[in-house]
Amino acid sequence: MTEGDSLNLVGDPMAARAALSPLRRRLLEHLAEPASAAGLGDALGIPRQRVRHHLKVLEQAGLIVEAGQRQRRGFVEKLYAVRPGAMMIDPMLLGFPSIDRDRRDKQDRHSAEHLVRTAARMVHEVGRMRGEAEREGRRLITFTMEADIGFASPVELDAFTARLTRILGDLAQDYPATGDRRQFRLTATGHPTVGTLSGNNERKAVN
Repeated sequence: MTEGDSLNLVGDPMAARAALSPLRRRLLEHLAEPASAAGLGDALGIPRQRVRHHLKVLEQAGLIVEAGQRQRRGFVEKLYAVRPGAMMIDPMLLGFPSIDRDRRDKQDRHSAEHLVRTAARMVHEVGRMRGEAEREGRRLITFTMEADIGFASPVELDAFTARLTRILGDLAQDYPATGDRRQFRLTATGHPTVGTLSGNNERKAVN
C-alpha cells in the first residue's frame, strides 16, 4: 500500500468557483510551470493587470503559490505556479447528495446512477481524510484491487454479482467493523471497459 502522486481535493465552494472559471482554468494550465503575470499576459494576449487580478483570486483560493522571483526589464516580478499535486473538485460540490446506509441497501446493484453516486462519495470521503492525514503528518492507509473480467450474457453477470455478494458477506463476518477495530469501507464495482460500447458490445453492456 503506497501513496501515489499528491492529490489536492478542492472542497471549498469559493475555491471551486475560482478553479472553474474558463479564464482561470487557462491560467492554471499555463502555471504547470512557474510564470509571471507579464508572461501569462503575453502568452494569452490579456492585459497583465487583468491577469494579476485573477492570480490574486487563485492565490487566495489556495490553488496557486509563489514560486520565486526573477529580474525582467529592470524590475523584479513574482513567479506563480499551481499548488503541487493534481487538483480535483469535490463531487459533492457539484450536486451529488450523500447516500445513507438504508438507501444504499435499497439501490439497484446494477444501476449506473448508484455506481456514480458511490464513486462521488468515495472521492469526497477519501480526499478529505487524505488531506487531514497529510496535515497531521500521517499516511492514509487504503487498498485498491482491480481485475478485468468478461461476461457472455446478463445471466452470467447476475450469477457473478450474486456470488461476489456471498463472498463479501462471509469476509465481512470474519472482519467485523466493531469495537476498537480500525474500520474500513469495502466497495466493489464494475463497469464496461472504456472503448467497448460499440456494436454488439454496446447492446450487451446496456441490457
